[in-house]
Amino acid sequence: MHRIARRSALLIVAAFALAGCSAASGTVVVTRTITSNPDPTTSRPVNSDPGVQPATAGSSGISSPSGASSGGATDSASGASATSPAGSTPSTSGPAESASTSSGPPPKPVHVSTFEGDGKTYGVGMAVMVLFSAAPTDSSAFTKAATVTVDGEPARGAWFWQQPTVPGYAMEALYREQDYWPGHASIEVNLPVDGLSAGPGLVYEDSLSVTFSTGAAHISTVNNETHTLTVTSDGTAVRQFPVSLGAASTPTYDGTKVVMEKDNPERMKSEPGDPDPYDLLVPWSVRLTNSGEFIHAASWNTGNIGSRNTSHGCTNLDVADAKWFYDFSLIGDVVQYPDANPNDKAQPSWDGWGWWNLSWAQWSRGGMLLNH
Repeated sequence: MHRIARRSALLIVAAFALAGCSAASGTVVVTRTITSNPDPTTSRPVNSDPGVQPATAGSSGISSPSGASSGGATDSASGASATSPAGSTPSTSGPAESASTSSGPPPKPVHVSTFEGDGKTYGVGMAVMVLFSAAPTDSSAFTKAATVTVDGEPARGAWFWQQPTVPGYAMEALYREQDYWPGHASIEVNLPVDGLSAGPGLVYEDSLSVTFSTGAAHISTVNNETHTLTVTSDGTAVRQFPVSLGAASTPTYDGTKVVMEKDNPERMKSEPGDPDPYDLLVPWSVRLTNSGEFIHAASWNTGNIGSRNTSHGCTNLDVADAKWFYDFSLIGDVVQYPDANPNDKAQPSWDGWGWWNLSWAQWSRGGMLLNH
């Protein structure tokens, strides 16, 4: 399903409207925890396409130091909650720069968590996602202390600071390299920031280390001209499926997208007062954007799959193909859309996990907090 109408700029659990992927008319809603997301490159509020947050339980496992609350999200549709895995371990490294101890009120503590769970496996497009209970205003102490390694070697990436895509947090810092992680790699993140300054009047209250793995390099490409989805694993093409993309009035975004969550089924229902009301459980749904683009089964659209674009922005697959893709996909896998949008409009970086739609020059500057 695709475009979402803004309902609130506050963190809420609500049903929100978005146009359906089916060829039938009418709008649908997905019941999900939502929040507003500003453009991370300008910090301006977004006036459309509010974010739908990923269901983190079972797919990420938000990590916090032992005994600390993660502040994780709850999937309002399923009732599942994100929890802190027991494998997360506090770092024992010493602080690089302590917070000021001048007279006055004590600094506000900033709790640190990671979206990635210790020992979990993700796709090669998954950025390291560090979450903060209060928004740092100075990145220098954090970026000086933090280290990331790939198979034991220092990573060559950069931090990017933006408003959170996970509810319950005040800011997030994302780390990626110029290109995707290698497949079958071990990524170790060490954040020895306990006691360091997060800006005037702010101090990190804990340190954290987390190690996760990447699976096989799953890179899929959707070709609008041939109406196909080609799936590769570690550089070898393994499957090709016919697809139907967004119609001319509701086109699919271009750009590089990252698998955010998987739901079987995803509940989609019409808004109150809709002239054609329905309540559907859509099977084998793989989310790619906050604004409602999925790759999913579309049994109602089989006559157009492989030949015509008739959806409201989603990528429609035949049911058996959608099940295969659902089972194959990892959170963090990459799906590329080079030519889906007639206006060359790419997924905005703030619409879910659109990290790879920022140039390396934009990313390496640091977003809301400049890198030093």
